[in-house]
Amino acid sequence: MKIFKEFPTKLPEFKYLNDIESPKDLKLLEEGQLVELADELREFLLHSVSKTGGHFGAGLGTIELTIAMHYVLDMPFDKIVWDTGHQAYPHKILTGRREKMHLMRKKDGIHAFPSITESEYDAMSVGHSSTSISASLGMNEANVHLSTKRNIFSVIGDGAMTAGIAFEGMMHAAHLDNNLNIILNDNDMSISKNTGGLSDYLAKVWASKSYKKLKSSGKKVLKNLPGGLHISRNLKDGLKHAVMPGNLFEDLGLHYIGPIDGHDIPLLIKTLRRMVEKKEPYLLHIITKKGAGFEPAENERIKYHAISKIENTPAVKQAKFQDIFGDWLCYKASLDNKLIGITPAMKEGSGMVDFEKQYPDRFYDVAIAEQHSVTFGAGLSLGGTKPVVAIYSSFLQRAYDQFIHDVCLENLDVTFALDRAGVVGEDGPTHSGNFDLSFMRCVPNIVVATPSDENEMWGLLNTCYTHNGPAAIRYPRGSGIGAAIKDKNDAFNMGKANKIRNGEKVCILNFGVLMDRVTECAEANNFGLVDMRFVKPLDEQLLLELSNNYEAFVTLEDHSIVGGAGSAVSEFFAAHMIFKPILHLGLEDKFPAHGSRNEVLEMNGLDVVTLGKKIIGFANSI
Repeated sequence: MKIFKEFPTKLPEFKYLNDIESPKDLKLLEEGQLVELADELREFLLHSVSKTGGHFGAGLGTIELTIAMHYVLDMPFDKIVWDTGHQAYPHKILTGRREKMHLMRKKDGIHAFPSITESEYDAMSVGHSSTSISASLGMNEANVHLSTKRNIFSVIGDGAMTAGIAFEGMMHAAHLDNNLNIILNDNDMSISKNTGGLSDYLAKVWASKSYKKLKSSGKKVLKNLPGGLHISRNLKDGLKHAVMPGNLFEDLGLHYIGPIDGHDIPLLIKTLRRMVEKKEPYLLHIITKKGAGFEPAENERIKYHAISKIENTPAVKQAKFQDIFGDWLCYKASLDNKLIGITPAMKEGSGMVDFEKQYPDRFYDVAIAEQHSVTFGAGLSLGGTKPVVAIYSSFLQRAYDQFIHDVCLENLDVTFALDRAGVVGEDGPTHSGNFDLSFMRCVPNIVVATPSDENEMWGLLNTCYTHNGPAAIRYPRGSGIGAAIKDKNDAFNMGKANKIRNGEKVCILNFGVLMDRVTECAEANNFGLVDMRFVKPLDEQLLLELSNNYEAFVTLEDHSIVGGAGSAVSEFFAAHMIFKPILHLGLEDKFPAHGSRNEVLEMNGLDVVTLGKKIIGFANSI
């Protein structure tokens, strides 16, 4: 494997890669040429991601696996489901999208994750973790019903394997006992460092003397076994248990192979060929290195899980909302020893690195287990502590039942910090947090807050944390307007809005971080402007007062219009027989495209110019 010490600034004339537009072209190469192809693919990936940004650490680790799979399988007839999709950049490059990689994550460009709308080689649109085994099993059973002889492979990382749905899929696969193939890509790292029993289990495999012996002599063992996988059950079991006593996956009912070197292309090809001959569920355990072939990423795997595009002139750094949350968490923990911080494997993304360092005994990373994180928080609350669950908006969707049944129904004192709410940007619709207001505000007992800037966020965090019951505060990815924190101990009256300015005819009711986009319009046209702060409870007293002073209203939110904050206002007015024209401004009733956050907002008419035109046009029509 060729090792790169820095991102390539320009690409050479490749010997093989430029001629590969599909896996059929790949199959024209001799096996001995594939190692050099892997070096070329690694160089191309490093160059392209340095221009676009994106996830690439996991992809560097799966280059050899990707080449081997496309070499052995009959794509796109056979199917590969890449779990989450962080590993799939090499797959995109080898399936006709090499010349489009410079447009990845950009408006009108290719997706950051596999997408069935983008390529026939993408078996499933993914973005959230741990779904591949269940989906692959469904595809495999469809083949059984339709008598289709295609091979289905699920490629799942060791981090994604920590989620409950992965184990549900494996247990069902063992019960059905058909030819599903699972590849566990074990690189000892998800986004944050893996935690939990499975991580410890796999770590023991890595460290075991048996594995080290297998790594040095495993190729000979596998190559020299009579009949390959067609060996006797007793001999096979004996060899496996010599390496992995009490094998977890065998106990679940899967046929286990490994661990093998995931960067050894000939060994991968031989093993894959034997797997497709079988008609039983197999799990191949491969050991890879995240960031393989790029020295900085091998040394700092968390830092290089994903990168932003490399700019010639570095942008001025401004505190992100996640940083504000992290600072608040540490400050509040210094005042309240009952505060507990919880994250489902998103410590870095949620700004909790310093909190873990300062309060390790009060920090819990529960791995990729969103459902558990919420119910774990419920248990902590029942035990007398004050849990704060830091979770991405789109990931809270995975724990909706626990949110309702285990926290809100019991009216427990759990605070939810919802990062990446609203438009996320380049990661696209799988990560966009444009549904949380609608699915939260219909649940009794919950408080839902929407800060308009950094100072408001700090104050609302204080308010939600102090509230004795479930409360959620949502904030977007990235930076705000740079508002300074005025008073770290400041808190607001529950459910009370902040009147920014009085006006005439039209009043703008703002929910969240888009308020700065309509401030100038309100001032220039003498419209009223209110920062509502809370979606639930609404400031009903103020809304009744405003209904007597204004002819019409505009609601603004970084969220789906359907079922969002504006809908809450309309419902309130309707319930009180208040009939006023209302213009709802927010995200359209469709999944947001990918692009920069500002581009996606503009596509939804939420840029400064379009917002001004819409509001003025609405006012003139009354």
